[in-house]
Amino acid sequence: MLRKFIHILFLPCSKATMLMEKRNAQAISRKEDWQLSMHLKICKWCRAYEQKLKILDDILRRKLSQKENTEINDSDIQGFKSKVLKNLDL
Repeated sequence: MLRKFIHILFLPCSKATMLMEKRNAQAISRKEDWQLSMHLKICKWCRAYEQKLKILDDILRRKLSQKENTEINDSDIQGFKSKVLKNLDL
């Protein structure tokens, strides 16, 4: 019950994930940064989401930095999906 109250008081998970995405695209305010850091301290699910987001961001940055092959084709997508499913143990 206390954990649920803390989520509501500090930041709901839906807002936390939105802030993580926003932080990747642009700077977030100090208030948003503080709220997100407080939320991440209590929410293991959002911490896991943040780690996966970092991995995806890194993969996309590396793919886009390759000068000779910037197109993502169907086999790349399928390979990526299979790697994600394997890491999620599905």
